[in-house]
Amino acid sequence: MKKAVVVGAGIAGIAAAIRLQNKGYAVTVLEKNNYPGGKLTQLTGNGFRFDAGPSLFTMPNLVNELFEISGKKPSDYFKYHQLDVLCNYFYEDGTQVSANSDINIFANEIANKTEDSSDSVLKHLEKSKYIYNATEEQFLNKSLHKISSFLSLSTLKSIFKLPFLNIFSSMNQVNENAFKDSKTIRLFNRYATYNGSNPYKAPGILNIIPHLEFGLGAYLPKNGMHDITNSLVKLAKDIGIEFLFNQEVVSIKTARNKAESVVTKSDNYKGDVIICNADIHMVYDKLIPNAKKLKAVDKQERSSSALIFYWGIGKEFPELDVHNILFSEDYKTEFEHLFTSKTIYKDPTVYINITSKLIKNDAPKGKENWFVMINVPSVYEQDWEVMIAEARKNILTKVSRILGEDIEKLIEFEEQLTPQLIQDKTNSFKGSLYGTSSNNRFAAFFRHKNFSSQYKNLYFCGGSVHPGGGIPLALSSAKIIDQLIKN
Repeated sequence: MKKAVVVGAGIAGIAAAIRLQNKGYAVTVLEKNNYPGGKLTQLTGNGFRFDAGPSLFTMPNLVNELFEISGKKPSDYFKYHQLDVLCNYFYEDGTQVSANSDINIFANEIANKTEDSSDSVLKHLEKSKYIYNATEEQFLNKSLHKISSFLSLSTLKSIFKLPFLNIFSSMNQVNENAFKDSKTIRLFNRYATYNGSNPYKAPGILNIIPHLEFGLGAYLPKNGMHDITNSLVKLAKDIGIEFLFNQEVVSIKTARNKAESVVTKSDNYKGDVIICNADIHMVYDKLIPNAKKLKAVDKQERSSSALIFYWGIGKEFPELDVHNILFSEDYKTEFEHLFTSKTIYKDPTVYINITSKLIKNDAPKGKENWFVMINVPSVYEQDWEVMIAEARKNILTKVSRILGEDIEKLIEFEEQLTPQLIQDKTNSFKGSLYGTSSNNRFAAFFRHKNFSSQYKNLYFCGGSVHPGGGIPLALSSAKIIDQLIKN
């Protein structure tokens, strides 16, 4: 059998391994940590369980497909809920907007709580659907770096539609044209953060993202987000994939324009195909330093990072749902701090994820597991100790003010995840969550390709390469590799 070596057991690496094993390769996955999943892990303490990383699950078909191509029944491994409420939004003036998954209910909610009409919401979501249908095949499921990808009728149709996809306007400009109430504009602008970008600079084509929730649905695995990792690892082992943990990769040996083997601190693993599921900058900088440098990619602005507090809260809050957003009053200034000053704004937008709303065992009875996150800049030369202390204070003040409760007194358990830890644990360059940002109208074309032009058997998957960050796109990157490897 031909051998494949996968560097990194993140969700894209696991998916790529499953696809290659089904192609007839004998696959070995090397992971530097003692656990799989990359950012998609969990932590526990004091009776609370938290998903440590991604908290929103969309496009479950991309997970189910991995079981199906392996001849397995998805429900034997993996089950999930569809959410009725996508998110609850809170504003400083006391306005609360509940985003129901039924677009008509949601549109009426916007009409009742803001100055915008239900028709304007429905029209905007219809445009989001149009963008998705026009771009899915070409930009999400194919490589943008192969001529063959452009030699099809579907591609010609996508190119013809480009002028209608808002690629030449910023996301904020599109949303300001669609709505007049700043509350509605902020609600739709926040989708830029799904790939670590700035809605005031990112192209309007990112308005594709609302359709992923409102059109295709948002979900929560019945055992939490970490169950995506667990179920796929179980599948991978069931079909014969070998996982080796505590195997930090130090280099990829190359010769005659071919990647020959992966070297760890303790061994050398030869492969006919080598897949890297690691930040593309780190791959070139640390693993194949003799390769041609990433000049185009490294010129791109890094995506935002995250500061996360895992709080076990000694009370239940009925006004909160699984997903909650407490908006900053000055959203534009918040993003100027993130991407220009590289600091944290004093009034940050706060995201609170509470899986115990549906998964009762995630918190003791009468209590809740709060995953509290704000967007923060990537790691440069900031004084993070001071910034984190100030951010924690500002978050507690904001949440306590909006909910009318002293939240700090309710904290029974606390852990943190900082940009520095994200960088150390997942080899994410500068702690950026999604590699490069999309703060450029042609950002999609500047992302690194899923294959090496220099080494014919070296491929790349994960959030730092095409098509981008987040669980669906990471899984799509593995699917693209599957298409590129012909044997």
